[in-house]
Amino acid sequence: MTKRLTLCADDFAQSPAISQGILELLAAGRLSATSVMSQSPHWPALAGELKAFDGQADIGLHFNLSHPFGPDAKPLSHWLMKSQLRQLSPRALRDALLSQLDRFGEAFGRLPDFIDGHQHVHALPVVRDALFDAVETRWQTQPQPYLRAPDKLGHPGDNRLKALILRSVCTGFAEQAEERGFSITPWFGGMYSLTPQADFPGLMRQWLERSPDRALIMCHPGQRASDADDPIAASRGAELAYLASNAFVEHCQRHQVKLARFDCAPCAVAA
Repeated sequence: MTKRLTLCADDFAQSPAISQGILELLAAGRLSATSVMSQSPHWPALAGELKAFDGQADIGLHFNLSHPFGPDAKPLSHWLMKSQLRQLSPRALRDALLSQLDRFGEAFGRLPDFIDGHQHVHALPVVRDALFDAVETRWQTQPQPYLRAPDKLGHPGDNRLKALILRSVCTGFAEQAEERGFSITPWFGGMYSLTPQADFPGLMRQWLERSPDRALIMCHPGQRASDADDPIAASRGAELAYLASNAFVEHCQRHQVKLARFDCAPCAVAA
């Protein structure tokens, strides 16, 4: 039986090199979603190129609190600690999300199809409440965006400790989102160490095999380029090469996976 899979490339607009890699994969039919870092100074110029894939792929917002686009960014450790202690300002977080949503819309001409978070910050306690509030503010008459549910992580990748921490800090997100009427991704994959030594093709084969229908897998492809602000730059080229390869097509066929927009019919993976 064919399984629908939403394969989402994170970090669009973080840099031109990352974005060009994602655009290449979208054009080849090897992705069905991408999420945008709308704070990036590159976003307005790149929005037009991404618009060409509107309707072919889901285009979402990659809510950011930690990548240094501005003075308010803080490391993930800050958000993890403060969210668990409930020491964050819901109003400030709501305003940050509204600002990023507005920057997305100004360049793209509409609201995003979905919302996820850079380093999964959208699903942390307090941050998630600000997210629900911001969506209620902006989506008054339109269908709500769907949300990535990191606590639905279905495979630990090559780092069980990292997976355990993610599930722990995001626990309850999916349930709370569903209580508020959101559609959420029912199975989540794509987490791994993001090191050059990692076996991304081998991990992807496992994710393709174990994912159920309507699952979501994140990935982080990009063209190889020097970027001092990108700690995973070395892994992006390897992901791009694999996803552009015939081997990826063969693995999808072997596991009866068809790439699809979330809640949409499957589309063929281009050979």
